[in-house]
Amino acid sequence: MRLAPILVGTLLGALLALLPSTGLADATEPTKDLPGSSDPAWLKRFEGSFIISYDHRGFDAMEFPASKLVVDTSERRDAMNNQLAIAPRTVHAEGEYTRLLYIAPEQASPLEVIRNYINEIKANGGRLLYGCRDEGCGGSMEGNTHGGGTQGLLEQLYPSKRIKDADFSNGKCASGGDPTEQRYILAQLPDGSGGMRSVAVYTFGLEGDIYCTAQKDRTGVLVVAVSPKAMQNRMVTVTSDEMRRALETAGHIALYGIYFDTNKSQVKPESKPTLEQIANLLKQMPNLRLGVVGHTDNVGDDASNQQLSQRRASAVVTALVEDYGIAASRLAPSGAGETKPVAANTDEAGRAKNRRVELVKL
Repeated sequence: MRLAPILVGTLLGALLALLPSTGLADATEPTKDLPGSSDPAWLKRFEGSFIISYDHRGFDAMEFPASKLVVDTSERRDAMNNQLAIAPRTVHAEGEYTRLLYIAPEQASPLEVIRNYINEIKANGGRLLYGCRDEGCGGSMEGNTHGGGTQGLLEQLYPSKRIKDADFSNGKCASGGDPTEQRYILAQLPDGSGGMRSVAVYTFGLEGDIYCTAQKDRTGVLVVAVSPKAMQNRMVTVTSDEMRRALETAGHIALYGIYFDTNKSQVKPESKPTLEQIANLLKQMPNLRLGVVGHTDNVGDDASNQQLSQRRASAVVTALVEDYGIAASRLAPSGAGETKPVAANTDEAGRAKNRRVELVKL
């Protein structure tokens, strides 16, 4: 059945009216950097590129893929219902974190851009740890906003849960579209103080779909950099008296003086002052039983965070039993993963509040 031209036009107009009013215009030809963004002082950009998405944290961690992604054949899925694709080898880095997404100038190919970065890295004493291109990187060649498929390299470097760009913006269009081609390198450079900076560069062909036509056939450049930097200890040790008062009034207390390395469950030596105060509390109140609950931020998948929080809670209990002589029967470890945040996970300050150990009166 064919529709009359007038009816077709009416229907089309109605459908377009339902679309966001800026949807066809928001992805534009960039002429300047995103406000508030800047390059790391130690890494140049490809000439003529503009920053269209940016994230900076004073201290954060990153697991950089250092091998081909392997699709997880289990039933585990990410928050977007994608099958997991994981690199068997990674490089862990902690410190000052910067993620930048650029659009390169017209006619610049992903190959040209990444070779310029390679030359710059080598000229500054750096070395390449890993590189791949197209299907050789493993996983799927899709953007970081798709669901129901398989994860790809772009999602490992810039996961969907960290997207802050508005819909139809240059940043959202570039990272959310499916790459027409991709190239990736992981490198390390000396920081001049005995440490090593880690940097991943991912160049990709932009699809430029209906809402992002200004980007069609352009090259996107994703740079993720971590420079060594010591985390400031901003937490004050909670005394046993303060713990007791909180347990009596609220029934629980969050503690931030118990430390672990990223994705690890071994209690660090810096945790001793807080562990001593917990032990003092239990010795002062011989009938007190406590639940020890581990909590994480939302970095990583739900299942891994749940397991990590359980291991951390168990490690705290083990330290109290073995190092301070507390009866194991008085302590019940459990893990809540990322399910009970006390702050938004949108920045490092919020994630730091969510990474905690709580004592609960039983």
